[in-house]
Amino acid sequence: MTSSTPPAAPIRVLIADDQDMVRTGFRFFLDAQPDITVVAEAADGETAVRLAREARPDVCLLDIRMPKLDGLEATRLLAGPEVADPLRVVVVTTFDLDEYVYGALRGGACGFLLKDSGPTLLAEAVRAAAAGDSLVSPSVTVRLLRHLTAGPKPEPVVVSRPAPATEPLTDRELDVVRLVALGRTNAEIAAELYVSLSTVKTHLSSVQLKLAARNRVEIAAWAWQHGHARPEH
Repeated sequence: MTSSTPPAAPIRVLIADDQDMVRTGFRFFLDAQPDITVVAEAADGETAVRLAREARPDVCLLDIRMPKLDGLEATRLLAGPEVADPLRVVVVTTFDLDEYVYGALRGGACGFLLKDSGPTLLAEAVRAAAAGDSLVSPSVTVRLLRHLTAGPKPEPVVVSRPAPATEPLTDRELDVVRLVALGRTNAEIAAELYVSLSTVKTHLSSVQLKLAARNRVEIAAWAWQHGHARPEH
């Protein structure tokens, strides 16, 4: 007698955008994915925050320019440093502006995506956020790296700025941190370093503790700001 593993529950997503056509397009594509389902929609920031707190989706996709409450403030209320049980937020916007990128990441977002990135990258961003990874639009990532590795430096991305590490990172932890800063997923890090996925997760947990970082975006920001990561050429 054989037993099959039950299928994993789909990733539950909230979409917040003031344009009906955008929400419809996102819902149509995401609902077509076998592992993703849209559970709520909102046309303004206040409604997005309320529905997110009620439904507790796995991932919230938030536009920046929305009525009543913009996406950056909504992100802070759902994922910021004062939130006891933060949700995973990916900011999706038309506007490729540095202050939006830094504001979103400082507010606790685990991803930043441009609307013209395409539906495939949108689904990847949802899956990455649900898995505890992060995804930032490639064009944004390159510019972010350039700004954070050359002076004058912008205001730090890290929300709750880590104090100096209680103990130094090991060489292997630094290897993991460098790859996180270059946008690698946990699986890609494991393959590149020839270690198991569980080992990568163990190193990341240790790094988060040492740096007082809330998520992998803050780990990446620390690496960029302290010279432990450089853009690939």
